[in-house]
Amino acid sequence: MAKNIVTTVWTGKSHFESDNPSGHKLTTFNKSLDNGDAVGFAPKALMLSSLAGCSGLDVVAMLEKMRAAVADFKIEVTAELTDEDPQFYNKVKVDYHFTDPNLQPEKIQKAVNLSVTKYCGVMEMFRQFAEVETEIHLHEI
Repeated sequence: MAKNIVTTVWTGKSHFESDNPSGHKLTTFNKSLDNGDAVGFAPKALMLSSLAGCSGLDVVAMLEKMRAAVADFKIEVTAELTDEDPQFYNKVKVDYHFTDPNLQPEKIQKAVNLSVTKYCGVMEMFRQFAEVETEIHLHEI
C-alpha cells in the first residue's frame, strides 16, 4: 500500500508551511485572519484545487492517449459550505471547459467520465461528504 508523508510546520501568526512527497512546499493560512500579507492557500480552497488538479491530470492524459488534444482546458469548481461548525463542503459543482477549433465531444465525454467515475481519487473522497455534480462545456474557436 502506498503511503505519503507530509510535514506541516507553524511559521508564525496563522501561517503553516507544508512539504509534500515531491519536495515542494506550500503555505496555508487562516483566510479570516489575513490582513493582505499572506501568500498561500486557505485549506478549504486548496481542497478544491486538489479536486480540479486530480481530475484535470486524468483528463489530459486520457485525451493525449485518444489523440484528442485541445487548445485550452480549464476546470472551475464551485462549492457550498455548511452553515454550522465544523463547516465543510456539502455541495460541489465541477465545470470542465474545453476550447478548440476541432473538438471531439465523444472523446472528451469519455475522458471526463473515466476521471469522475474511475480514476480521480480526490473526486471519490469528495463524494464521501458532498453531493458532487459535473458538467462539460465545449467552446469552439
